[in-house]
Amino acid sequence: MEQLAAALLESGEPGGPELSARDVAALPVPGSYRAATLLKSDAQLFAGMSSESKDPRKSLHVREVPTPELGPGEALVAVMASSVNYNTVWSSIFEPVPTFTFLERYGRSSPLGRRHDLPYHVLGSDLAGVVLRTGPGVNAWKPGDEVVAHCLSVELESPDGHDDTLLDPEQRIWGFETNFGGLAELALVKSNQLMPKPRHLTWEEAAAPGLVNSTAYRQLVSRSGADMKQGDNILIWGASGGLGSYATQLALVGGAHPVCVVSSPQKAELCRSMGAEAIIDRAAENYRFWEDEHTQDPKEWRRFGSRIRELTGGEDVDIVLEHPGRETFGASVYAARKGGTIVTCASTSGYRHQFDNRYLGMSVKRIIGSHFANYREAWQANRLVCKGRIHPTLSRVYPLEEAGQAAYDVHRNLHHGKVGVLALAPREGLGVRDPETRARHLSAINRFRTPTAAPV
Repeated sequence: MEQLAAALLESGEPGGPELSARDVAALPVPGSYRAATLLKSDAQLFAGMSSESKDPRKSLHVREVPTPELGPGEALVAVMASSVNYNTVWSSIFEPVPTFTFLERYGRSSPLGRRHDLPYHVLGSDLAGVVLRTGPGVNAWKPGDEVVAHCLSVELESPDGHDDTLLDPEQRIWGFETNFGGLAELALVKSNQLMPKPRHLTWEEAAAPGLVNSTAYRQLVSRSGADMKQGDNILIWGASGGLGSYATQLALVGGAHPVCVVSSPQKAELCRSMGAEAIIDRAAENYRFWEDEHTQDPKEWRRFGSRIRELTGGEDVDIVLEHPGRETFGASVYAARKGGTIVTCASTSGYRHQFDNRYLGMSVKRIIGSHFANYREAWQANRLVCKGRIHPTLSRVYPLEEAGQAAYDVHRNLHHGKVGVLALAPREGLGVRDPETRARHLSAINRFRTPTAAPV
């Protein structure tokens, strides 16, 4: 691994050479690599504990694992940097089920699928890195290509997936429902997960947008989502977080008007730095949508709706970008305008939603379920990053050894935007290939890099 890392890192230094396909193909592939893993034997580690009490630092282990066999249509990538998404948090606290359930199911699907059913799970659904090897049938990518990866893994042997790959019955989220994810020095991906790395970004910046930017793109922009239009008012929960910060940017770039919901003055300031003007600090304004564990408070929905109309000139929102789930879903259904759309994913506060159907049915509103993005949508979302229209949001970057702390930050909402993880890259700031484009966008890139307090 040392020889491989040294050669790749020399090329990633400012002004360093770009290695040719022949150069990279000549580099030895190590027989093992370091990775952030869960152990199957730990699946009951937090049994009986509340979600809030579960600590990813106790379940995520950085350890040496064997390099997986490369199959047809696949690529082995040297990972320079990755980032933490909420699916890593779910995995690390074994909710709603241990992810080994997914790996066992994948293992029964095919001989190649059996590689994924192991007593450990390498996590991570983002990466930025360099292609090392490609398997049979891969023509679009070659060793030495600098890439990012989206996290949709599909088989496409069923006709159901050929209109929208998210409808493939064998659709999985890489690094969550598959093994060999991106929080590691090496990663195994399908070749149709790969996209060009934005050349003006560092490794850690390029690894940040992937999952959340693509998810927000499908939810808001795609015809499979809310089909956002210029002038739309869009309610965005957690607007400074991993998903919300990209949704806010997509709304602004697309000519819409985001109404950003945050939980602190610092997070409100990050939204202002993106260009948002309508901001609700729900903690300062003390919204309590639940009277107790079983009862919601419609008076709070109405107070929230009135506040939204104050910020929009008397208009209700056309679209609600929903991802907190149980805690906010009733308010989201209420707040959308007549004929409006609630587009939902994730459910980080709980996946059993409750709402008053009178505000949905009698006002002909729509609820659209959304789950990441297909390759076309992910490519278009990445294209906006490559063009400098969407910028990475990062609050802190950890070394791979501290992946557990990175997941803890996300679990406890101690972050703004994304939390990055360095893998083979020894420090931040490497990997920029287009300094001229970076110089044009540097003020925005720096503005969106909002540091957080030291970890707890």
